[in-house]
Amino acid sequence: MVLLESVIAYVFMERHWQMVTERLSIAVIHDIAAIIDMIETYHKNDKNYDNIIRIAQQRMGLHISILPPEVLPAPGPKPFFAILDYFLSEAITKQINRPFWIDTVGDSNLVEIRIRLDDKVLCVFATRSQTYASNTGIFLSWMLGTALVLLIIAILLLRNQIKPIQQLAEAADSFGKGQPLPKGFEPCGAEEVRKAGIAFLRMRQRIERQMEQRTTMLSGVSHDLRTILTRFKLQLALNNNLDTAALKQDVNDMQKMLEGYLSFARGEGTEEISQLDLKTLMDKLSKEATLRKRNFSYKIEGTTITQVRPGAFSRLLTNLVSNAFRYAINIHITIQQNSENLIIIIDDDGPGIPKDKREDVFKPFFRLDESRNQDQDTGGTGLGLSIARDITRSHGGEIKLEKNSQKGLRVIIELPS
Repeated sequence: MVLLESVIAYVFMERHWQMVTERLSIAVIHDIAAIIDMIETYHKNDKNYDNIIRIAQQRMGLHISILPPEVLPAPGPKPFFAILDYFLSEAITKQINRPFWIDTVGDSNLVEIRIRLDDKVLCVFATRSQTYASNTGIFLSWMLGTALVLLIIAILLLRNQIKPIQQLAEAADSFGKGQPLPKGFEPCGAEEVRKAGIAFLRMRQRIERQMEQRTTMLSGVSHDLRTILTRFKLQLALNNNLDTAALKQDVNDMQKMLEGYLSFARGEGTEEISQLDLKTLMDKLSKEATLRKRNFSYKIEGTTITQVRPGAFSRLLTNLVSNAFRYAINIHITIQQNSENLIIIIDDDGPGIPKDKREDVFKPFFRLDESRNQDQDTGGTGLGLSIARDITRSHGGEIKLEKNSQKGLRVIIELPS
């Protein structure tokens, strides 16, 4: 803004002010030249020059007097901005070409010009407004005043924009130190700052959910391992009656548990986002369904190429479909993709999940049927859906469970495209 004001001031001073001053100066000197011509032509009929003085005052706005021949005063000091002196001197030299003296400093409202004629000296007083662009001060004052007002407005607006940024920085710093958010923090300010604040809060929520899941997972691992280790101790205490089959089963359970823990702990990892062909993935799941003697079908609406973390996304769908293979015969997947989001719907005809348990099944190590999950091949460690939600949220999406028209389970995954 300061640079713009400086450029405007320079253009005005250099172009407009100089041009107007030059034209006014030329006009005044042109009138003085006409007065000199009248003096030299009609001095015999007007010895006192009364008529010429009257005409100069009434018609030209100039106050003149005829002085006896004398030496012109010595040139006085020139003002800092001597543009008026320059243009007057140049015009007198071109139009009159006689010795002259100019005073633009003595009286701030008048300009005095003396020109030596053959036997006299012509003294002319002209108002400064006749020879000088008098609106310059007004323009500069207006320009500076406008700049000051705009500067004050800019400072106020800038303060209002900086404050939300500072609050966001404090909130991020507090969260990084494990401290609660500053009291009363809410995204505000410009649209971009609000978006950044909302994105920060969403990121914070995702991180806290992941931390909570991992804390729950570690608690579950600790509890289940203690249970198995207790059984180990009991078996070892009975030296004469070791149940090797039970020990092997406990070892298998521990292996499953640790594998599930490692899969869950990996989360999204450092895998880069790249293209994944959904049709290729569906065909792979279809082959697995054939091996398991399940009826599998799918429908893709829109493009088949999506931008995800291929390994994590494949694990997400594989876990969900494998879970459906355990409890259902018919599985159908509908994929809808547009410029805004990717929606995946998995329907099966299995027993479904009770409504009051649909949120609990996402908790690490939660099992609907303890005996079935622990003792049969269909069971797992209780981390499958936890891993699925973790991967979904790492892609910025959400997963939810519903009942479909066949009274089976419907899994809906929504991801941003």
